[in-house]
Amino acid sequence: MNGIAMYAAASQPNYLNDMVEQHAPLVKRIACHLINKLPASVQLEDLIQAGMIGLLEASRNYDENQGASFETYAGIRIRGSMLDEIRKNDWAPRSVHRKARMVAQAVREIEHSEGRDARDTEIAETLGMSLEEYYKILQDNSYHKVLSFEDMGIGDESMLDNVSDGGPGILDGLQREDVRRVVAEAIAGLPERERLVMALYYDEELNLREIGAVMGVSESRVSQIHSQAVIRLQARMASRAD
Repeated sequence: MNGIAMYAAASQPNYLNDMVEQHAPLVKRIACHLINKLPASVQLEDLIQAGMIGLLEASRNYDENQGASFETYAGIRIRGSMLDEIRKNDWAPRSVHRKARMVAQAVREIEHSEGRDARDTEIAETLGMSLEEYYKILQDNSYHKVLSFEDMGIGDESMLDNVSDGGPGILDGLQREDVRRVVAEAIAGLPERERLVMALYYDEELNLREIGAVMGVSESRVSQIHSQAVIRLQARMASRAD
């Protein structure tokens, strides 16, 4: 157990400390799984430290009468604590977020006008930039997205935050099951390559390099396709809110 977690645990009853010690390996497993989807700037030790705090909170708040096992409940709290820490220390400059919103708006306008998927060349032209400059925006944007399929409304991570970047109130008023359905429909409507990348990344849990090998493209190209898929989802979810 790390220093912060040991300090926080000092005030807990012994039986809770025993519960934390018993489930400490769960923190490391979740951190190792999550780190594969994050930029190199995120340190495994930082995730483990945040996860231990989540485990401590879980041990204090767990109610066995709610039906879920402690491991299931703790896993959710641990993962959520790690993602909260990542969001709090967002490494992306504001310009990255601003440019991503510009791309989402361009996609939205093109698809509303043409009634079909916006093409890369059209998006770049709408933004008044070269295709290379557009791909650079996608590449920069991909580095700060912390995603999992749960983020699409299935679990407790950050994709809902990413979708909400497209504008306020996108998912306001929707029940959780409605969110699942809306997001699933949006993913199903993505262009084929984007849909494939999303499936391999979230369903099959392949990393970008592995997806590149499957698709016969570079890791950086997969990163761009993934980023474009997320931005397209933002644009379409924003359109649904209108």
